[in-house]
Amino acid sequence: MPPVNPSTPTTESTTRAVNLRVREDIRSLIDRAAQSQGKSRSEFMIDAARRAAEDALLDQTLLRVDQATYAHFLDVLDHPPAGEGYERLMQAGKPWQA
Repeated sequence: MPPVNPSTPTTESTTRAVNLRVREDIRSLIDRAAQSQGKSRSEFMIDAARRAAEDALLDQTLLRVDQATYAHFLDVLDHPPAGEGYERLMQAGKPWQA
């Protein structure tokens, strides 16, 4: 597969082939799982790989804060905010979509 050029514009409809070699037992397992969800093998594998990629990137996020900030963070979790700013925040882009 040729390297991706970051200056080349891409769209969400742009697709590229990914070739994988997998043992027969794993392929059968994937096929059964895909069928159980009404998906093709490709759809199932792409969804699973995307979720794994998001998880991997999110697992790398580390925030260090002082005790007072952490206490405030816990308080906010216990009493979530509401209003226009909060709604705007919830609509913000996700890191893995950047």
